Amino acid sequence: MAEQAEKAKPYKSEARYIRISPQKARLVVDLIRGRKAGEAIHILRGTNKRIAPVVEKVLHSAIANAENRATDVDVDKLYVTEAYVNEGPRQKRIRPAPMGRAYRYQRRTSHIVVKVGEKAS
Repeated sequence: MAEQAEKAKPYKSEARYIRISPQKARLVVDLIRGRKAGEAIHILRGTNKRIAPVVEKVLHSAIANAENRATDVDVDKLYVTEAYVNEGPRQKRIRPAPMGRAYRYQRRTSHIVVKVGEKAS
């Protein structure tokens, strides 16, 4: 029983303070949630978004964590169990505006988390 619980354990990888808004990053992360790891890599390679290579790098890191931390993990059976984007800190900036005024805007950052694991059968 303990071995089964150990096998189903998710392996996590995280990229923090990525300079893209969480809303834009979630569009890409939603594409891979629940898919096989190999299929998710193919989807990310074909996605025409600026954040796709970063998400692919995080996914590769999660797969490598699974290989390094457990000896009996089959990479071909790994699934993306969880994938989500949290909001990071915002950088407040000021843009010059007409007639001596100034407009404030925010540069948003994201924390991207991807967890992989084997499906319990």
